[in-house]
Amino acid sequence: MKKNKLTLVYQCKIFDVWEEEFNLPNGKTVKQCWINHNPTVAIIAINEKNELLLIKQYRNTVKKNLLEIPAGSLDGNEESPVICAQRELAEETGFKAKKLIKLFEGYLLPGYCNEYMYFFLANNLIHAPLTPDENEFIETMPVSFSKAKQLIKNGEIIDAKTVLGIFLAEKFLQQNHA
Repeated sequence: MKKNKLTLVYQCKIFDVWEEEFNLPNGKTVKQCWINHNPTVAIIAINEKNELLLIKQYRNTVKKNLLEIPAGSLDGNEESPVICAQRELAEETGFKAKKLIKLFEGYLLPGYCNEYMYFFLANNLIHAPLTPDENEFIETMPVSFSKAKQLIKNGEIIDAKTVLGIFLAEKFLQQNHA
């Protein structure tokens, strides 16, 4: 079998872009670019009032403020998804969770990126702020599940990981009465 030709096209702090030449099942050779990205976490944090902790932050890529659940990338191979989830939650909301429950894990955009995300439900929050990253200007917004679903319906929450996280958490909590 022919060995794939792999070329690094671009590299930055967050990801690498590779161009790869490979064979399709029919034997045809094609080139495709793809993004290599560290694994990531997304946290659906629930406070003592049973509200979701959403964050509002400016996303330059889409040139607007988005409402999202806290999320971020693992710091290399040495950081576990659980440790990363606690760190990101503290940096972005000022809380850590006494209880983290993994709800789902999977690829976000496998057509062109290998980013793998772990979704956690965070309960029993305790105040434990960490300094946010220098490029993060975040406002925390507690909202009820019904308000979050209304924000999705109205097009005010348009981040796919956030929508998925909210629905995963709501289903889990309904099934487990947690």
